[in-house]
Amino acid sequence: MQPTVEEFESEDSGVQDVGPQINGLVVQILETMSVLLLRIRQKLLEISILICVILLVFWVALFLYGSFYYTFMPTANFITPVYFFYSRTDCLSPHHSLCSFPVANVSLLKNGKHQVMTYGQPYRITLELEMPESPANQELGMFLVKMNPYSKAGPIVDRSARSAMLHYRSSLLQALGTVAFSPLLLTGASEQKQSVMVELYSEFKDDSYNPIVGAIIEIHSQRIQIYRAHLYIFAHFTGIRYLLYHFPLISALIGVMSNFTFLSLIILLSFLQFNLGGRRTRGKAVMQQEENNEPDDVNDQSEPQDEGKAPERFDDIGCKSVEAEESIPDVGVEESEDDSIELAEDEPTCEAGDGEMILRHRNLSQSMLQSSQVLTDTTDKTYQNSVGVCSSC
Repeated sequence: MQPTVEEFESEDSGVQDVGPQINGLVVQILETMSVLLLRIRQKLLEISILICVILLVFWVALFLYGSFYYTFMPTANFITPVYFFYSRTDCLSPHHSLCSFPVANVSLLKNGKHQVMTYGQPYRITLELEMPESPANQELGMFLVKMNPYSKAGPIVDRSARSAMLHYRSSLLQALGTVAFSPLLLTGASEQKQSVMVELYSEFKDDSYNPIVGAIIEIHSQRIQIYRAHLYIFAHFTGIRYLLYHFPLISALIGVMSNFTFLSLIILLSFLQFNLGGRRTRGKAVMQQEENNEPDDVNDQSEPQDEGKAPERFDDIGCKSVEAEESIPDVGVEESEDDSIELAEDEPTCEAGDGEMILRHRNLSQSMLQSSQVLTDTTDKTYQNSVGVCSSC
């Protein structure tokens, strides 16, 4: 069975009805998507700005901690080689070719410019001597080591002297050691030597008025044999410096987080103060603008009222004239009273907005009342006269 024309028209009308709804729905979806994309963009921008600020504050906190550590922490240790020499070799005695003790001049400046020691910080100064286990050193016995630090001006600041000697080893122990370590000794991986540590200062403090720049080390023995020598300067830390040196990671974490928290608090307070100040200024500006606009608004409101009252006056005048004509009494007292009541009742309906017209209307009503009173008086007099005449009759 073929569809009729009416069915085709109904289907077309249904399609036409659905089309605007689909268009409206698509437009609404596009609008919501655009608003959502705009909000997502704003949120991403805010998050990126927040991340940049956090990273900046973190790097500033790290820089502050590094600067504090560099300035507050002195040099923990300083190691320098010591090279001994003989100041005199022209001995008069033919049996001794060396006429002086071995001496070394050591510089106590880092890179030849910076001070190694910090003022007020105690240091432990130790001299290490690598000496062979030779018969000469074994026969040497005890010897004296002296250290004389000097300042840049030249005078010696302090003096120190310590004694030292090789550790004793018997001939049997030396023989057993030689046999046991013979492979290492033959290959050169090991040597028959001893390291003698001589502590020259246990707690040395540099003077701020005469800082030392070097030291003269002298060994009081002409027959001593030395492979090599090193001077060690170790800082003896106490308090915060002890914690910073022995617990560097924990100290760095605490210091950086403290700086980060402090800087974040400062930025947050500054941001809140800026927002509050901006709101206050905007509020004051709005209040001032409202105060300045109030007289203008009053003038603007008064002008259209005056303009609108002008045409109403004619209507009020006409109304009053009509009421005046209707309120004039023609017959007697009752009509006048009724007219006055009607006038009093109709008075608010014809009352105009202007003050002058209201006064005129009230004056007109008063005059009408007076006229009505006069009429009542005259009627009373006529009535009394008529009664008197009748009584006389």
